Amino acid sequence: MKKLFGFLMIAGMMSFVACEPSAEEKAAEQARLDSIKDDSIAKVEQARNDSIAKVEQARNDSIAKVEQARNDSIAAAEANKGKKKVK
Repeated sequence: MKKLFGFLMIAGMMSFVACEPSAEEKAAEQARLDSIKDDSIAKVEQARNDSIAKVEQARNDSIAKVEQARNDSIAAAEANKGKKKVK
């Protein structure tokens, strides 16, 4: 009975060792994880770049509106230059 129990213990330990992933499987899993990490980093960088572009676009739009208002004001002042205001 002791020999049978010992044999079963050895067989059980060998089956646990045999179930471990091979070096090839570990490398494939690590490559998959690295790919996921790289994709995540790329998405974050793209979102950051998009955000910066939106801020720049808003800034440029604001500057353009101010410049247009300034030009309109100058044009209106020049058009009313010779006219007198009635109170």
